[in-house]
Amino acid sequence: MKKKNSLGGLVYSTDPNFKIQEPEEIITLLKKEQKLKVLLDKKQRAGKIVTLVEGFIGTVADAETLARQLKNLCGTGGSVKDFIIIIQGENKEKIFTWLVKEGYTLSKKV
Repeated sequence: MKKKNSLGGLVYSTDPNFKIQEPEEIITLLKKEQKLKVLLDKKQRAGKIVTLVEGFIGTVADAETLARQLKNLCGTGGSVKDFIIIIQGENKEKIFTWLVKEGYTLSKKV
């Protein structure tokens, strides 16, 4: 197994002007600046329906916090994958109204 160093695999550079670029820090947008979409999905889930919340921009910790709040609201399980919040069950209306009440900007219901 190969180990990657903190430079993303860079070992040596012959360029005298080379500078290591630090990755930009991700910041979480304000609730009113988020453009979230709430939709239902059952693809690749053995026919089970899940509610997806897409479009969240921010840190992983903030996405997981929002997912935890939505799971508590709906009383179901869920997860976060690639900044898409997945909530088990058909909870689109409940999630939509809660997000609006909390001050999030939503695109139209899909």
